[in-house]
Amino acid sequence: MLDFEDIRPYNDNEVRPILDRLLSDGEFLDTVAKLKLPAVAGFAARALRGVVRSKLQKEVQGVNDVASFQTLVEKYLARSLAETVTDLSYSGLEQLDTDSSYLFISNHRDIAMDPAFVNWGLYHNGFSTLRIAIGDNLLTKPFASDLMRLNKSFIVKRSLNTRREKLQAAKKLSAYIHYSVLNDGENVWIAQREGRAKDGLDQTNPALINMLALSKSKDMSFAEYVQEARIVPVSISYALDPCDLAKARELYQMSAHGEYEKDQHEDVQSIALGITGFKDKVHVSFGSVLEQGYQDADAVSAEIDRQVEANFVLHPSHCIAYEFIEKRSPKVSVGKNAVDFSSQDWSLERQQFEARLEQCKEKWRPIFLEGYANPVYRRLGEK
Repeated sequence: MLDFEDIRPYNDNEVRPILDRLLSDGEFLDTVAKLKLPAVAGFAARALRGVVRSKLQKEVQGVNDVASFQTLVEKYLARSLAETVTDLSYSGLEQLDTDSSYLFISNHRDIAMDPAFVNWGLYHNGFSTLRIAIGDNLLTKPFASDLMRLNKSFIVKRSLNTRREKLQAAKKLSAYIHYSVLNDGENVWIAQREGRAKDGLDQTNPALINMLALSKSKDMSFAEYVQEARIVPVSISYALDPCDLAKARELYQMSAHGEYEKDQHEDVQSIALGITGFKDKVHVSFGSVLEQGYQDADAVSAEIDRQVEANFVLHPSHCIAYEFIEKRSPKVSVGKNAVDFSSQDWSLERQQFEARLEQCKEKWRPIFLEGYANPVYRRLGEK
């Protein structure tokens, strides 16, 4: 068996020592101070270390294993959802067995909240929580890696240089995911592609499926491996995207200048905004397990894409953006109850969306609108 020490989540016996290390990490304490009090900087943040440490010590006093750490995370997440989500709904979980483990592959709209919403639905419906794939490009600080691995995240190494290193890392990642689902009986989440679908067009990268198959034994067919992997496509839809303006800016820069230079801590800022920003309604739809007959990565990718699109719940915001572009209403259903969009008065939603659009620079607006409207184009077969 491969050695997974450098990528795996922390075990129960490691939780307390890691928490104690975090409580002694000045940079971590400063970061917490700045999150609580954004105006605090530099020397002022350092001056608050003692206060922050004391408060955190009380919070984690009884945390000695992964389950109790996740209970603490659940408390914080519940508070965030109460402030940023007006309605969170799920569908499709009734097709799955709480006693089985699955590899959940979802569309990717938000760095932290995509797996958080999937995890929340599983946890509150009697399933075990996820092992979550997270890229090492997001773990620029040691304390960030510690926090993620405490919360059952495993590391996807993306910052390697040589082809040999990348292949070895991909084989190890494939083996770890396979081992997690089949041997440890753990649910696993991974995004359908590297990087968020900033343009609102969800598409699985076949390279991801090929990576998963690297741990296939030589005497097993690809179709048999897919069936054994227990892949479940998941479709996540947000009525409002807290990072919509930042995504529009980035895509505009790429379109206008052919490149976009990301700030050093931009991913961390996106994570924070995704967690704290207003999302309105969110729906998470679990698809059906991929079973027989998939002969190659393209076939698997196509089926994941089919389920993600078919199960994607459109919101009024998507249709309002489409109206801005096309000057006509789309004939589609919206919301978890599949209401005909044209049959309802969406005055409040229009007002809310227009207020958001007002915050967007004029030159970014076509891209901003497309980001919301593209799922409607997909539903209508226009893209």
